[in-house]
Amino acid sequence: MTKLAKSALLAAIFSLALSSAAQTLTGTVTNGTTNKPAAGDQVILINLANGMDVAASTKADSSGKYSFKLTGEPGPHLIRAVHQGVNYHQMAPPGVNTADVQVYDVATKVAELSVTADVLRFQADSGTLQGVRLFVVSNTSSPAKTQMNDHNFEFYLPAGAKVGQVQARAPNGQPIAADATPQADKNRYAIAFPLRPGETQFQVEYTLPYSGQINIDPKPLYAAEHLVIVLPKSMHFKAATGSSFQSMQDPNQADTMVEVAQQVKPGQALGFSLQGTGTINESPSQVASGAAQQQDQQQGRDNRPGGGLGAPIDAPDALQKYRWPILVGFAVLLAIGGWVVTKRQAGVAVQGTQYPVPSAVSSGRDAAVRPAAAAAPAASAPAAKSTVLLEALKDEMFQLEVERKQGKITPAEYEKAKAALDQTLERALKRQG
Repeated sequence: MTKLAKSALLAAIFSLALSSAAQTLTGTVTNGTTNKPAAGDQVILINLANGMDVAASTKADSSGKYSFKLTGEPGPHLIRAVHQGVNYHQMAPPGVNTADVQVYDVATKVAELSVTADVLRFQADSGTLQGVRLFVVSNTSSPAKTQMNDHNFEFYLPAGAKVGQVQARAPNGQPIAADATPQADKNRYAIAFPLRPGETQFQVEYTLPYSGQINIDPKPLYAAEHLVIVLPKSMHFKAATGSSFQSMQDPNQADTMVEVAQQVKPGQALGFSLQGTGTINESPSQVASGAAQQQDQQQGRDNRPGGGLGAPIDAPDALQKYRWPILVGFAVLLAIGGWVVTKRQAGVAVQGTQYPVPSAVSSGRDAAVRPAAAAAPAASAPAAKSTVLLEALKDEMFQLEVERKQGKITPAEYEKAKAALDQTLERALKRQG
């Protein structure tokens, strides 16, 4: 009995010690521009289990370190570090007691900005032309800096355009609502959203009065690797004199046509006219599950809840790597996934809330627009794919539980998504074996 009592006591002490350790969340805030501790930066603890409650706030010490005591039941938290007025985030899933955050110095102008893709998508009925314009902006500054000013990213819309929903997505983050502010120059707009190192996306939805024919000039303000026009095949596209577009075909959508101009220069003449009406039907592959995109895209299955734009914050997303299929003809459809968490995986994706948005790049810098017959994602070793997929599935399952607890999805949606993830996980484990 004495030995049994001692064993029980030791087990209780050990359990208490583990519980105590799990209730402390620590980390380091590092300035990625200087590679030094971000001493004095404000660090905020956000409790995701209760929505977006700010649970605590502190400041990074001289070594860039911070510490929070966690109370209540274990749950997901978000760490927000504020550096020179810009927010940076890092997720802390249940059971994780360390979360490091990297921040960057802010500059009003960063020279190393480029547009990887400028995608315009149209569909029309008898009286209205619906447009979606997507920009993928790359910040490759060295040393890395965040660009931020009152008119941080500018663009033109056609005359008479009525701006609807506008969204922005930070590198490795989630889509959030943004504002397109009219500028002094007619039909010119600006979005005051930080351009952090990496890739940032902007999506602008708008409508135009339409009588069956219209002339449009994109008026690019930045150099762009690809400018892509997507519209139904029932509509007619005609490039203006001097415009350089190449016709391509999307293998996943037989009812669309795609026109692509490559290596676009600022101010380049790329006017075109549209005639006719038509809509683009949503392809199952456009809403494929982010966690299982590479496995299930051909099967046309959308198993992930919470898709679409509109997450409350630009917090990290774990499935970036799966959201950038290399350009395949129209192939420029950004598969936006659920909003999930990551520690170190990189990549980006965007899709419209109402209409699936075209994409025009892969996560790498060497992807180029090319005919569908010649395009294919780069192959990697099956074992490596399985390992990465397993990590992504783990994060996706975690996010699914978070959304269920927050009431963002219905029980039926939860069960459907959980079953799909379980099936994908089983296949991945078999390959791993």
